[in-house]
Amino acid sequence: MLEDLILENVLFLDIETVPQYASYQKLPDGVRELWNKKARIITRNEENPDDEETYQKAGIYAEFGKIVCISVGAVVVKDGQLTARLKSFFGHDEKALLSDFAELLNRRYNQPRQHRLCGHNGKEFDFPYLSRRMLINGIKLPELLNTAGKKPWEVSHLDTMELWKFGDYKSFTSLPLLAEVFNIPTPKDDIDGSDVGAVYWEEQDLDRIAVYCQKDVLAVIQLVLRYRRQDLISPENVFEA
Repeated sequence: MLEDLILENVLFLDIETVPQYASYQKLPDGVRELWNKKARIITRNEENPDDEETYQKAGIYAEFGKIVCISVGAVVVKDGQLTARLKSFFGHDEKALLSDFAELLNRRYNQPRQHRLCGHNGKEFDFPYLSRRMLINGIKLPELLNTAGKKPWEVSHLDTMELWKFGDYKSFTSLPLLAEVFNIPTPKDDIDGSDVGAVYWEEQDLDRIAVYCQKDVLAVIQLVLRYRRQDLISPENVFEA
């Protein structure tokens, strides 16, 4: 299937998420009560779990987290060479960045039979998280994210982790591990996903988060090329849109 894939029709993406509030202590009472119920499930095998430490995991749940960055990448052929064009939507206003991303999908990637979204673990995390947060923010789902009522083969999503499984569902294979295995420059040379909440709430450094997110997108693009037994895109052929 990947050999027949038209790379120019694929939008590669990654998202970064954080807890909706800076700390457990700042949760409104009603939200805290609901989070406590969730936290009991998360920590059921732990003795004396720390409320603040547990709350740092809230960002991975769409009901208790929010998106602060969406980075996307497109492969473009220029002068006979593959190039990667990267762009990030980021900010404190989640509705604004989601609206901008939805506008891109509606304008440029609006044919589900032709266009595809691709991410690493995207089917389990990025794509459903985006859809849930769009609904929460009152944004109409673009066609590429609107999977309701569709059969699995009608959903235009690619997942580099799923492709690596070859039907094996026993384990999670991280993007950094696959980058190492396929000799792709690591995307984790500064921060990783567990640091994003602190970088956002304590350092307020959205630019740093966007740079990290774009590195993940580029790694996904390179991984697909490796799956197709193609050369990697060279650094001089990577551009920010």
